[in-house]
Amino acid sequence: MTTRTPIAGPDSFSGILPSKIRSSEIPPQEDLYGWLVGSWELEVVSFDDQGVRRRSLGEAHVSRVLEGRAVQDVFINPRRPDRDPSMAKFANWFGTTLRLYDPNARVWRIWWFNPVDGLRAELTGRLEGRDIVQEGTFPDGTPIRWTFSEISPNSFLWRGERLNPDDKSWGLQVEFRGRRRRPSSPAVAPRAKARRPAARGRLPTHEPGRRR
Repeated sequence: MTTRTPIAGPDSFSGILPSKIRSSEIPPQEDLYGWLVGSWELEVVSFDDQGVRRRSLGEAHVSRVLEGRAVQDVFINPRRPDRDPSMAKFANWFGTTLRLYDPNARVWRIWWFNPVDGLRAELTGRLEGRDIVQEGTFPDGTPIRWTFSEISPNSFLWRGERLNPDDKSWGLQVEFRGRRRRPSSPAVAPRAKARRPAARGRLPTHEPGRRR
């Protein structure tokens, strides 16, 4: 006997996973990724190991999930209309990032999975000044640094770097600029982090269903 699972509605997977609001367990000042919720167009520049530079257009879709305790995305590059079997493997994404807040360490735990090429990464995210800096490793132990900068309510710059074999310098692998598909209402721009350890700064918010 086969049981049919609904693809839409309150009892479906797509109805249960997303959340419209942040969990009260995440302090507002630690909510680093709430501004990212929504859909984005991406202008992507990638550099493979041979130094070949490629430009493409991608897309990203982001939501709060799991009762608002996490932020998850789907990153796609090239964008869906441009995908075909001839695409290069490097910077070919149809993957997802899951971000969970760790209240004990006051950082975000981040996992990236890309089934297209089997790539995965584990990182931690913190606010440094106006930037969100995410540091971690690839499965082979190579250190990586992924950074959100130039953050505004409707745009951002993302840079993905890995540590070079000299263990001193960082090499740029991917850079993309994101632009929100539907401009949000005016929001608070990020503030630089204060010197006190407890202060994390503030980021723009974009939650259409959230009361203020």
